[in-house]
Amino acid sequence: MDAIVLSTALTALLANIGLGGGIFEHSVIDRAWPRKPEIVQPRKGGISRVRFWIPAHSTFELVLLVTLYLGWGHDGVRKALLLALAAHLALRLWSAFDMIPKAIAFEKAETVDEAAARDWTKRSLMRFPLALLTSVAALAAFAAACGLNLG
Repeated sequence: MDAIVLSTALTALLANIGLGGGIFEHSVIDRAWPRKPEIVQPRKGGISRVRFWIPAHSTFELVLLVTLYLGWGHDGVRKALLLALAAHLALRLWSAFDMIPKAIAFEKAETVDEAAARDWTKRSLMRFPLALLTSVAALAAFAAACGLNLG
């Protein structure tokens, strides 16, 4: 199998793992934790979201950069990967400067205002289009790479 096809396949897989993680987090965890904050407080026996998100994002970002390097000479692959990179970068910057500091505060708080927690979950969901765009662009890069092998 061609290195570009393999690399774009891995990039798309990792992008979709991240998308799936976000869907799971919103549909399962975010629906419950505002009423019961200890669900997201590891020191109280709750989940540690960083155990998923740090490896998921770091692995995706590393593979995306390698794939961009490998596919740079192929216009369709490059454009799709640059779109995935831009969407993911926007998502990560938003997360780093807004969502993550507040999530850490909720994790460390002794008491949590349920209305503030619900507001956070609603704003967190607003990042979904960026995650979806990242995944779709990564899949488009894979499709473009597969097309290279057909021609």
